[in-house]
Amino acid sequence: MKEIFKSIIVRILTLEASILLKRHKPKVIAITGSVGKTSTKDAVYAAIKNNIYARKSEKSFNSEIGVPLTVLGLPNAWNSPYKWIKNVMDGLFTALFSRTYPEVLILEAGIDRKGDMDRLTRWLKPDVVVLTRLPEVPVHVEYFSTPEAVVEEKMKLVSALKPDGVLIYNNDDVVIQSKLPEVLQRKVGFGRYIETDFTARKDRVVYADDQPIGVEFEVEHMGAVHKVLISETIGTQHMYSSIAAIAVADELSVPIANTVESLLSLSTPPGRMRLIPGIKASMLIDDSYNSSPIACEQALQALKELSYAKRKIAVLGDMLELGKFSSTEHRKIGVKVAETADILFAVGVRAQQIAEGALSAGMSDKNVFQYEDVARAGRELQAILNNGDVVLIKASQGVRAEKIVEEVMADPLSANKLLVRQEDEWKQK
Repeated sequence: MKEIFKSIIVRILTLEASILLKRHKPKVIAITGSVGKTSTKDAVYAAIKNNIYARKSEKSFNSEIGVPLTVLGLPNAWNSPYKWIKNVMDGLFTALFSRTYPEVLILEAGIDRKGDMDRLTRWLKPDVVVLTRLPEVPVHVEYFSTPEAVVEEKMKLVSALKPDGVLIYNNDDVVIQSKLPEVLQRKVGFGRYIETDFTARKDRVVYADDQPIGVEFEVEHMGAVHKVLISETIGTQHMYSSIAAIAVADELSVPIANTVESLLSLSTPPGRMRLIPGIKASMLIDDSYNSSPIACEQALQALKELSYAKRKIAVLGDMLELGKFSSTEHRKIGVKVAETADILFAVGVRAQQIAEGALSAGMSDKNVFQYEDVARAGRELQAILNNGDVVLIKASQGVRAEKIVEEVMADPLSANKLLVRQEDEWKQK
């Protein structure tokens, strides 16, 4: 009964959202990929909000129900049938009678299973598609026959572009590069390692009192160079998101100087490489929103490149939905940990393979700790932390690694503002 009710609600909200788009005709920016969708969405919004009336997806509203909710400007009703019915009524009124509407919609487009993108693109035709990254072993591959099938499903969004639409893509991604010959639309590249339309250079971590506080880099476009500063984060993840945002803003005729200034207000999304002060004068890198092999490798690389850390501690949980690739990918991450961190906390059944990979690569068993639950891991991490430690916390959503972050953050009263999954509905799970 619950699934039937959900199916009916999705169909009604999708119809209402389709009507609304036909009435107001906003420009639609649709963002997809296996990593970086939410960060890129937030960066695009920050880049253009001072110049264009825009709306973005809330949190990670990228599903078959999340996208129409964003289009209609409605909240998630969670498990309340009455609130869903209210959403339907409010959505109908908005679809038929609204007088004003954003000029630009910034939407995430995610998939879990085959056919998800087909259902979305039946009614959503983007003006701009942003491809973040398509790794060789993507998250959700468990529900597809091959990793290539995941890529093909995501690329259907590109095929749904309007005739005059533009594809903005990560030029450093080899999988995306392999698909570009099949794409006939206008293309704009962004990247760091290969010269392209928008190229980042000279990226570096910014420190204050030997603690990381952000990342700074330069972006070159058509011979002009612009300096960008993103606070409260490290690593290349948000650098890529920001370059993509600058490319989108340029496509919308927002001057790059304005975009760079607007990005100073960018607030790193909770659980995505966010720097949070920890207890005992430690620093936490909160990447607890989700995990996949490529995202975990990126996070570990950012940890490896940090200066001034007394000890580097990697707290890594299960990476879910990897299917037959699970064991191999977890062991690969363990090998990377041995090259990167001084101490490993492996949390979860699958993460035991991370520990085994680290040990096989020469990490001392005195520095490898394994746990089945986050509560004990959080308590024991709290006990060993020292002044100057830097801690990376990363795991798939089902592990709930944000509980570990809350255990060791200097100001746990700010958890509701800084951490992921702080809604009552999540805390009851």
